[in-house]
Formats: sequence, C-alpha cells, structure tokens
Amino acid sequence: MDLKLKEYKEQIEEWPQKGHHIMAQYDDEKIVVYQSYKKSIGEFAVKNQYFGGEFSLERMTWIKPNFLWMMYRSGWGTKEGQEYVLAIHLKKDAFKRYLENAVYSSYNDRLEISREEWQDQIKESSVRLQWDPDHDPFGGKLERRAIQIGLRDEFTRSFAKEDIILIENISDFVKEQYQFVLNDKLDNLMLPEEKPLLFDDENLNKKLRLT
Repeated sequence: MDLKLKEYKEQIEEWPQKGHHIMAQYDDEKIVVYQSYKKSIGEFAVKNQYFGGEFSLERMTWIKPNFLWMMYRSGWGTKEGQEYVLAIHLKKDAFKRYLENAVYSSYNDRLEISREEWQDQIKESSVRLQWDPDHDPFGGKLERRAIQIGLRDEFTRSFAKEDIILIENISDFVKEQYQFVLNDKLDNLMLPEEKPLLFDDENLNKKLRLT
C-alpha cells in the first residue's frame, strides 16, 4: 500500500477542530482521494489502473480527499455496493483544475452572487462542490467541514483515466481498522496521514472558504 499511515490519536492532536479544510494526503505532485464501489467496478479499476467496464462515464461521480468522511459515507465499506474501497492517487494539478471549475451544489448568500447567476453557473459547470460536516471514526458529526467534489462529462472522462497516477484497493486495510473502531480501541487505529491543503492561489482559497 502506497498510503502513508499515522496513528489516529496522534493526528487529532494536530488537526483543526473547526472551519472549512481540505484534509488530505498530498505532496507537490499528487493528492489521494477515496471512492467505494461494488466489487466488479473496483476490481476493473485496480487491474487496469483506470475506470471502465461497468463504471458509468455518463453519471456524476463524487470524490472525497478525507478518509474518515469516506468511512462515514460507506459505513467503513459495509454498505451495499460500497464494499470495495479505493485510494486514488490523482495528479494534484487535475484536482486543482476541478476546484477552479467547481460551482457550489446549493445556493446561499455567502456566494455573493444572485440566485439567477448561480443557476446559470450550475448549467454551465460540470463540477460540483459541497461542504459537509466531517465525522469521527464512530460516525459522530464534527464542527470541522469536509469537502466532496462531483464530476461529470469531460471531467469524469479526464478523472477516469489521464488524471490518475495510481489506484489502490484498500478494502482489507479498511476492514482491519474498522475492527478497532467496533471494539473501541482507538489507541490502535491507524489512518492515512492527512493535513489541511491550501493553494498558492488566494482567489481559489477564498472561493473554497478555506481557513
């Protein structure tokens, strides 16, 4: 497994407690995002190192850079159709391009544009941006917000193949760590090492409300 791991209890001492943060494992070249699928889609992706087969290029696909948010969403890989958990190492430039083209999935006054302008942007954009409550290993809501990004059309096609550096099957790792959660042994819990991501582009940071 190419993921760098670190004790959960050590990480929560370092993580921000509130605000909007892209919590992720990244370096100058790549960023890791997570998805979970049924076995046939996951196996094709790992074997071929791109998404194809039963993976739909016509539907919006959502990526999450935050491991614990993905665990909350997939029930630690126990929900039907989400048993096969993937760590997708993406080109960081591609991830940034998604966000530069992203439109918030719901309207609010903080967007500083009219509802009509937002509706026009939604029609034109193929990338959705959403902030949700982050979650602890047990699924409890946190004050910190976690990001998820929806891709469709040309962005789905780009994500599915040329934007990918590596696709890893981490299903066994997820099952192993979930046992520590179920048995309330968080001293043993290991997670991908994550830290907040900020961009060099201040306008992009402002758009994303990064704190």
